[in-house]
Amino acid sequence: MHCPFCRHPDSRVIDSRSTDDGAAIRRRRSCPECGRRFTTQETVLLMVQKRSGVTEPFSRAKIVAGVRRACQGRPVTEDALAVLGQRVEEEIRCRGLAEVPAHEIGLAILGPLQELDEVAYMQFASVYRGFESLADFEEEISRLRAERQSAGVGDEGGE
Repeated sequence: MHCPFCRHPDSRVIDSRSTDDGAAIRRRRSCPECGRRFTTQETVLLMVQKRSGVTEPFSRAKIVAGVRRACQGRPVTEDALAVLGQRVEEEIRCRGLAEVPAHEIGLAILGPLQELDEVAYMQFASVYRGFESLADFEEEISRLRAERQSAGVGDEGGE
């Protein structure tokens, strides 16, 4: 680790602490050359493989931004979006893979989004799954209703 002050190519670790529930390690370091101290944070880099074959670092902010578009005009708070983003990231990281296909991330979003807001879920699912007709929407709505009935939850639309 290069010293950010004098660019010396080495440093000594003084203290290490786990942060973010073990997802990162914060290290306090000292430079043997100039004697100054600095802090570093280490995290495991999770990569996303896009359909085009390009890989890029995982971004919780991109998850939240995509879901925010689906939630536009819906009574969904920024806090709820942040929690959804965290849930999706935790699910993806629990898989233990260094590289995750973008498709898997989309699937990981669907469950928490359905719990958050069914209308936003339908908007996201219609784009993500490429709905092309009303029949696609009807099929998904039927699946949601059947799921709701098997869980013992009433239909709140008054239909």
